[in-house]
Amino acid sequence: MTALLLPLLAAAPVMAAALAAMMPWRIVGRLLALAVPVVTAVSGIGLLMHHHAEPVVAAQVGAFVPGVAIPMVSDSFTAIMLVATGVVAAAAILFCDLTGEFARSRYFAPLVLLLLAGANGALLTGDLFNLFVFVEVMLLPSYALIAMTGGWRRLGVGRLFVVVNLLTSTVLLAGVGFVYASAGAVNLAALAGAASENGRVAAALGIVVMALCIKAGAVPVHGWLPRAYPGTSAGVMALFSALHTKVALYAVIRIWATAFDLDPAWGRVILVVALITILWGAIASAAPVDAREILAWQMVSGVGVILAALVVASAPGGAIVYMIHHMVTIGALILLVGAAEHLYRSDRLGTLTDLWHRERPLAVLMVIAIAALVGLPPTSGLVGKLEVLSAALDPGTVWGVVTVVVVLLGSLIGLVAMLRLWRGIMWRDIAPGGDAPDGDASGDAAPVRDDDNAPIRPRIPGRLLVPGGALVAVSVAMFLGYGAVAPEVDRAVGGLVDTAAYVQAVLGGPDALTATTVGGVS
Repeated sequence: MTALLLPLLAAAPVMAAALAAMMPWRIVGRLLALAVPVVTAVSGIGLLMHHHAEPVVAAQVGAFVPGVAIPMVSDSFTAIMLVATGVVAAAAILFCDLTGEFARSRYFAPLVLLLLAGANGALLTGDLFNLFVFVEVMLLPSYALIAMTGGWRRLGVGRLFVVVNLLTSTVLLAGVGFVYASAGAVNLAALAGAASENGRVAAALGIVVMALCIKAGAVPVHGWLPRAYPGTSAGVMALFSALHTKVALYAVIRIWATAFDLDPAWGRVILVVALITILWGAIASAAPVDAREILAWQMVSGVGVILAALVVASAPGGAIVYMIHHMVTIGALILLVGAAEHLYRSDRLGTLTDLWHRERPLAVLMVIAIAALVGLPPTSGLVGKLEVLSAALDPGTVWGVVTVVVVLLGSLIGLVAMLRLWRGIMWRDIAPGGDAPDGDASGDAAPVRDDDNAPIRPRIPGRLLVPGGALVAVSVAMFLGYGAVAPEVDRAVGGLVDTAAYVQAVLGGPDALTATTVGGVS
């Protein structure tokens, strides 16, 4: 019965989107948009519990034979990602509701629901072609969300987002075609170990991985992400950061573990790209004057850490833990900065000033979130960084040592960038009688105190801090309760390292793989 319910995680958001579009009452769309990610997270928790007894469950959509049907598959890794994306997406959508995004257009809720449908489908599918389909289902509503949210830059960055993703999708589709031409299958279970045995299959899958790395924002095709994401609203940016880049990285991890057998010989190019991405994103994050652009560059650096932890290690545990941590932490920072931006109408350093005195609850939450991003206790950042460093050092190779040095250097540079952000929006003050900062002619962003000794009441409504504060609480909970999280991660890693249960669940038996043509050999 559990397997039969898997397709509903992708189908139900589509039906909810249709219902929200047809209903004249916007409250219906708002409730559905908030309910779907919550249900996704709860379903992920239920699947995690189920996988204690049954490591992999698979449903063949349409009741076609395995290898021909569209497979919807869940294991512990999939379930963890469903929980993480559901939690962060719920926080982002709640923030969009609190800031009035749903009131701007009756189609905002249907578009968000379609985005969630594509993300759930991409996490659950066991087929490369249908991965492409679900990624496109994610992208189509994203084009509209960029066009209808954010500031005056949204149309320009929308064109950039559309062009880059359309070209990348073309490359992805071509790669899937080459995989089918060289292996005779695009079912991941049928491709288990194929790349390590057949150079043509490895080259074809390399094209697929390259396209997914571009969609994740890896160097050298990375500039679109820090330009496009800050051009949207804070809520939509948090939603994109939780879904778009992380779904692409999830697919890379799944392909790398299943088809490449985590073979480090094929990972040198990806590792070099990952290390450059770490440093490039960290260094670039020290330059922008917009807070959300700084965070976007930190997203790029985080993508490099995840890829490096994947390809340098003998198991992907570090990559999984850091990816979950990064989703929660970046989402929290974007939503907290967005709360200040919603009131002060700017996220520029220097325009947002003296918030430590004016907005103390926001400042305290940002302290914890920044500590998480740079890897300080008591947050998930420390756990994530330690897992990455342990995974890199475990094989005992020179590349592992280089990875550790680059990750630590990137963290140090990231700390400098975060201190600059902190100083720019929290500590900088205006001299008595001075002018308001540039970019805010009203002077509303400048601190106004008739009496320097008088307390200043926070102006940001507490409700706007709830979504970001909830994610900060999740980060702290991951640190304090990692003893409960670690076994689930170990179970996910075990399923990725040993794909026998995955192959048997998807293809229907231990002999099914040998009956499938892979690499031209029956």
